[in-house]
Amino acid sequence: MKVYTIGFTKTSAESFFTRLQKADVKKVVDVRLHNVSQLAGFAKKNDLRYFLRALCGIEYAHRPELAPTKEMLDAYKKQRGQWADYEESFLELMATRQIEQIIPRVAIDGACLLCSEDKPHHCHRRLVAEYLQDKWSDLEIVHL
Repeated sequence: MKVYTIGFTKTSAESFFTRLQKADVKKVVDVRLHNVSQLAGFAKKNDLRYFLRALCGIEYAHRPELAPTKEMLDAYKKQRGQWADYEESFLELMATRQIEQIIPRVAIDGACLLCSEDKPHHCHRRLVAEYLQDKWSDLEIVHL
């Protein structure tokens, strides 16, 4: 089983969609809590759904249960919290939600987890992928 991850900030639409196509991604799984912000540019929910289908033949799904809570995001981003605290809280949230049981494996296999951060180091999409890898054990992660 393979899952990809990608962020849309600090990249062009051309680079973004080309990376997805080259990786042969079948579905983009949007793991953002808020996916309709004007700041999202080409990655705004309805626009992204259209571009993925029209340009790449890729499906789109929004899975907010794979997103942190508003309080977690605010503590980390707005209040300039520590990454380690955010990571610990989010890992606990995923365990409480039991995402490994509520997300069908078929929904993740060959899919690409999408969030805004340009790099996966300090992004919850990486945490989601690694959490599922730990629970499912046969999951390969590729960061695009």
